[in-house]
Amino acid sequence: MNRKVLITGASRGIGRAIAEAFAKEKDELFLTCKKNIEELGKLSKDLTAEYGVTCHCYKCDAGDYTAVKEMFSEIPDIDIVVNNAGVAFIGLLTDMEKEDWDSMMSTNLDSLFNTSKFAVPMMVKKHSGRIINITSVWGEVGASCEVAYSASKGGVNSFTKALAKELAPSGVQVNAISCGVIDTDMNRDHLTKEDLDELCEEIPAGRMGDTSEVARLAVMLADAPAYMTGQIIRIDGGWI
Repeated sequence: MNRKVLITGASRGIGRAIAEAFAKEKDELFLTCKKNIEELGKLSKDLTAEYGVTCHCYKCDAGDYTAVKEMFSEIPDIDIVVNNAGVAFIGLLTDMEKEDWDSMMSTNLDSLFNTSKFAVPMMVKKHSGRIINITSVWGEVGASCEVAYSASKGGVNSFTKALAKELAPSGVQVNAISCGVIDTDMNRDHLTKEDLDELCEEIPAGRMGDTSEVARLAVMLADAPAYMTGQIIRIDGGWI
């Protein structure tokens, strides 16, 4: 289709799967990561070789306004933004340091403002565009020992609904994908195998979701009817 698609946090996990899904659609990709630029570069080469698409890679902290502004100075146009960059913290709120809170809010929530600030004018100018935010079921119901993460994702949900109303007259749709337990490095970094097994027992589908399933949903939202906006679409195996 050759749409111009920005995906934050694309070096691994859900972001990586979303990048491949849009590459299959023959879209031009603008991929970011905070640290793993070597891994992102390898992904870019692989996608170009397999699908013949153009990939642009940026080592850019999506939560850093100045860095995002500088990145957008090199992006002449954008059709779709997938705000995927995110971090987690598991532990008691009282054990969390102020720096941890600030970092999480920066990555999980400030990043949406930063990308939207520069992408929205491009979209409004041509009266079209899609913003897809990756959120979590904890943003809807909250989770013990994940207070900050839940709060940040609750903010993502409200941001999605409010910006959708703001941009609907301009033909720009804003939706979010609310993920349950997805099989990612981030989850495996923070949860033991026993924790994950217990979670799978609670999930009616009996398993974790696959990153490719989230990616397919992202592509579906990019192609959704124009009247669909402001929605939080849950993908959780029937869990919540």
